[in-house]
Amino acid sequence: MLPCLNESETLGVCIDKARKSLDDHNITGEIIVADNGSTDGSQEIARKHGARIIDIQEKGYGSALIGGFGAALGTYVLMADADDSYDLANTHTFVEKMRNGHDMVMGNRFKGGIAPGAMPFLHRYVGNPVLSSIGRIFFGSPVGDFHCGMRAFRRETIAKLDLRTTGMEFASESVVKATLHGLDIAEVPTTLSPDGRTRAPHLNTWRDGWRYLRFLLLYSPRWLFVYPGAFMMLLGLITGALLFAAAPLRVGPFSFSIHTFLYSSLAVLIGFQSVWFGVLTKIFAINEGLLPPDQRFENITRFISLEMGIIVGGLLILSGLAGSIHAVSIWEGVAFGGLDPKKVFPIVIPSVTAIALGFQLILSTFFASILGLKRL
Repeated sequence: MLPCLNESETLGVCIDKARKSLDDHNITGEIIVADNGSTDGSQEIARKHGARIIDIQEKGYGSALIGGFGAALGTYVLMADADDSYDLANTHTFVEKMRNGHDMVMGNRFKGGIAPGAMPFLHRYVGNPVLSSIGRIFFGSPVGDFHCGMRAFRRETIAKLDLRTTGMEFASESVVKATLHGLDIAEVPTTLSPDGRTRAPHLNTWRDGWRYLRFLLLYSPRWLFVYPGAFMMLLGLITGALLFAAAPLRVGPFSFSIHTFLYSSLAVLIGFQSVWFGVLTKIFAINEGLLPPDQRFENITRFISLEMGIIVGGLLILSGLAGSIHAVSIWEGVAFGGLDPKKVFPIVIPSVTAIALGFQLILSTFFASILGLKRL
């Protein structure tokens, strides 16, 4: 399948190469051109070279591919860009992998070879390696080239992934969802050559690079919310505990006291809220089918019930109120006059923090319970 938007210069060559590869290796298949509104005669070229045209109204790389997948009739679907940059004579290696039982087969340009001028410097040495590494770290994916435009799927399997992104981030979504659903993914080396077009490519380095990164972050609540939040909470708790025990705290030429104590409290509050954003985001994503069910996550959240949230949150609020009453009693001891901040702040700051955490916990568990309600 070839997604197409004004590819008249190279489309016919790509179709002929794909057809020859199928014929040379006795592979029965059709060639689909998923056209996304071309105005340069690409549709006529596709028909002339024997391809089946699927007109996709919704704009975007992902839209064209999703529409093409839905129209495909074969057991396997192999996609490649229609700019003559991929080796379409190599389609049989993808088919062989699929016949061996793999659910998805990715091309890897870094293993197959990138010809001079085929990929911009930033894409080759920064964008693709960095984003692919992030994808492997975030999701445990075995794929070394997340954005290779040549890849194959089992048609029935790809339909179950419920792919939704309409733009270039489709390249990341298909890999991420395949990984999260536990599909058997393999790679084959593939080459990349300079494309045969005279116009500029549709890909925009900074815009689409951000869309790739944004997708990876949004699909990983752990890395977007939970890990940074947990780090902030831990840092705030440790700093606050040290200052509570011995303020001012001197580290070399630096002295840390009440002002640092306030910022440590802020770190705890923001970190706690960030962790809960991660929990709530994952509950929502699973309920909406954006992420697959996660048994380990369900086991953890089973203990974070509404009742547990109310009890623990209530205890935090009570402890904060107790600290506040103690602070008021100290104030009363000086006839409600001036207070020494160094004496009263170590009591007031933890008390206020505990009250805020208690209310956050109660409200968050209520919201989590709402998200967990079954739809009628």
